[in-house]
Amino acid sequence: MQLIDGIKTRRSVRKFEDKKVPHEVLEQIVEAAAFAPSWKNSQTVRYIAVEDAALKERIATEATMNFTHNKDIISACPVLIVVVTKTGICGYEKDGSYTTSKKDKWEMFDAGIASQTFMLAAHEYGVGTVTLGIFDEEILGKILELPEGDNVSALLAAGYPESAPAAPKKKSVKELLSWR
Repeated sequence: MQLIDGIKTRRSVRKFEDKKVPHEVLEQIVEAAAFAPSWKNSQTVRYIAVEDAALKERIATEATMNFTHNKDIISACPVLIVVVTKTGICGYEKDGSYTTSKKDKWEMFDAGIASQTFMLAAHEYGVGTVTLGIFDEEILGKILELPEGDNVSALLAAGYPESAPAAPKKKSVKELLSWR
């Protein structure tokens, strides 16, 4: 698949086949996602693949802030990818000071780039994904026993799509681009 075609055909997939994504495929997706740019090449994003049904159910029940839609997706997806960022690195100099007025917001920027790169790579392998942003980070950190300094940036439900969702309407270039 050509890159532009991949960008234009990737969809947020919320319904998946009852079929496991092979570990080798997930490893290839992460290998590709590792090429995402990051603050000063700090590469602070990590991925936790949750396949265990009981653990996914616990996350869905306890960490989705009673948002039923996310609970249902997490419970049904073959694998939940937890995007974790090592904190205190993005946006900082070695002496601990901030480099720019954006301060530590680069952490989420890097997590977004890495997540999109992961999702595009997944699409190349026929794996559908959707970003889930409604979750309780503190509860999720406890469930996953994350070490101090690791923050959950996003959840990516992943699996083989049950069907191909239609493309939502996109804004025109005239609405998106201005010239000065």
